[in-house]
Amino acid sequence: MTNTANGDSSADNINTRHQRRMERKKALMDERIQQAQRETGVLLVHTGNGKGKSSSAFGMVMRALGHGMQVGVVQFIKGAMSTGEEIFLRRFPDEVQFHAMGEGYTWETQNRERDIEKALLAWEQAKRFMQDPAIGLVVLDELNIALKYHYLDVQQVIADIDARPEMQHVVVTGRGALPELIEVADTVTEMQIVKHAFKDGIVAQAGVEW
Repeated sequence: MTNTANGDSSADNINTRHQRRMERKKALMDERIQQAQRETGVLLVHTGNGKGKSSSAFGMVMRALGHGMQVGVVQFIKGAMSTGEEIFLRRFPDEVQFHAMGEGYTWETQNRERDIEKALLAWEQAKRFMQDPAIGLVVLDELNIALKYHYLDVQQVIADIDARPEMQHVVVTGRGALPELIEVADTVTEMQIVKHAFKDGIVAQAGVEW
């Protein structure tokens, strides 16, 4: 009987401490929310060596569509093979404009001049999206790679992004985000590898990797 009582008392103490912590946390979060009332388009950068950069960006596409937004997608580097996200999003031509404008991974193309040419064409399409206030979200998939290899001028890219409509959101993906882009971004997330199936000899799986 004593043990049961002690057990109940211990559980009550844990629950009480938890409630007090959550009360303090709620007060803190309410204050932060109150201080963050400005509405504007944001620039997000997804970088790092881990998996999930493009996947997160396309999750945002789904979220934007759920809110009735128009979406523009430009894929740099990618384009030599069709991906699951491209196949799926092309089912919604009235809501999503999808342009895969690369010719494959840089170690496959092995042609810097051609890669630069394709990156410049892709950037022209990106600018058209970023000049259209009807488009609420622009995804610039693997742009970081094009910037890392200096296929595009980072300062010009930043200037074009800054000139977009006030309420338009832009998400940039790819490894090796340049410091200049990180500096001007509103939100930056770095994906880190803990484990990856490829290191165990498992080939890239449809629906998971592409």
